[in-house]
Amino acid sequence: MDYVLSISIFLFVLFFLLGSGVWVGLALMGVAWVGMELFTTRPVGDAMITKIWSSSASWTLTALPLFIWMGEVLYRTRLSEDMFKGLSPWMARLPGGLVHTNIVGCTVFAAVSGSSAATLTTVGKMSIPELNKRKYPQRMVIGTLAGAATLGLMIPPSLTLIVYGVTVNESITKLFFAGILPGLVLAGMFMAYVAIQSWVSRDWNPTPEPRMSFVEKLHNSRFLIPVLLLIAVVIGSMYFGWATPTEAAAFGVIGALLLAAGQGSLNWHTFTQSLMGATRTSAMIALILGGAAFLSLSMGFTGLPRGLADLIAQMGLTRFELLMVLLIFYIVLGCFLDGISSVVLTMAVVEPMIRQAGIDLIWFGIFIVVVVEMAQITPPIGFNLFVLQGMTNHEMGYIARAAIPMFLIMVVMVFVLIGFPELATWLPDNLR
Repeated sequence: MDYVLSISIFLFVLFFLLGSGVWVGLALMGVAWVGMELFTTRPVGDAMITKIWSSSASWTLTALPLFIWMGEVLYRTRLSEDMFKGLSPWMARLPGGLVHTNIVGCTVFAAVSGSSAATLTTVGKMSIPELNKRKYPQRMVIGTLAGAATLGLMIPPSLTLIVYGVTVNESITKLFFAGILPGLVLAGMFMAYVAIQSWVSRDWNPTPEPRMSFVEKLHNSRFLIPVLLLIAVVIGSMYFGWATPTEAAAFGVIGALLLAAGQGSLNWHTFTQSLMGATRTSAMIALILGGAAFLSLSMGFTGLPRGLADLIAQMGLTRFELLMVLLIFYIVLGCFLDGISSVVLTMAVVEPMIRQAGIDLIWFGIFIVVVVEMAQITPPIGFNLFVLQGMTNHEMGYIARAAIPMFLIMVVMVFVLIGFPELATWLPDNLR
């Protein structure tokens, strides 16, 4: 088998279909169909139907639409307004002031959303007007939002981690807990950057906040209690073994509906809008997963994944060198595809390499998430950049430049993960 010819055909068909505007899931199926027709004698239609059905009929995958629905419900509540009221008194006296509400707010909402876009929109719609009113540097407001919103991909419940876990057949619960410490460390790095900028930047002269007593700060913190309780229910039920990820997602949906009802935000319109939003997103991801499963089958028949894995093994790359190659590969790929598409498109080839190199798949899941987080803020397809452009009316170039420091911090985070792998493995290894 000429692997160079196979790769060339696969890539040509893929980029032709993507460039013509075909949905990613259908493009993956098209590539798989061409591969099956050219390189195998098995009936393509039968193989496609069987593989797509078997990959979709997964109990683990049921957690995905439930977590998406939970995020959709909360997105339509007054959660962002309440979070700002609860967080701002505690953030105001930190170096960098209320810009930290972007990072902490995104971290908190990421723990009940799982979606980068939902996190960005929910926190941004409240923080951008408030921070602009207080004359914080516009570039810093936009940059921190763009970067911190990507925490929705790492901090559980993460939709990307669910997709990765299903693709490589790893425990969703372990992947969720593997993302907690790296997510908090990355948030801390963002906050450290804000603090340093507040000391060295010449245009950092925001309107000072009125001082609050400790009792007043505690009183304002009541706005955070509902969402913190929801986080505790979702994550705690999984940690103590009381619930599977799917059951925890169901608890999360019920909690989100109760929270929306308690805020007076739940009515028939918001209920149906949240349900339809979750249905659209879930259907889109399911189509991508089905296409990726069929592509994996097609590539398996060609022997391409194993051949590439053997080729890389013969090159004698160390683990570090392999990870650096994959880092550059995913950064380039992220310029053109969203995170979930990048994961499902490449795992058929990458997974054998990782297993052969002896790299822990739980740890590698967090590595992948950090790298595909960069795709959210990388032109020309960085989805967070488009969302921010719609919210701020700034040019794409301005927003991309504002996000560059956050991109570089994520690159540093990759090396932190490589140097301290226990960040991602300690919690999963100590699960009850």
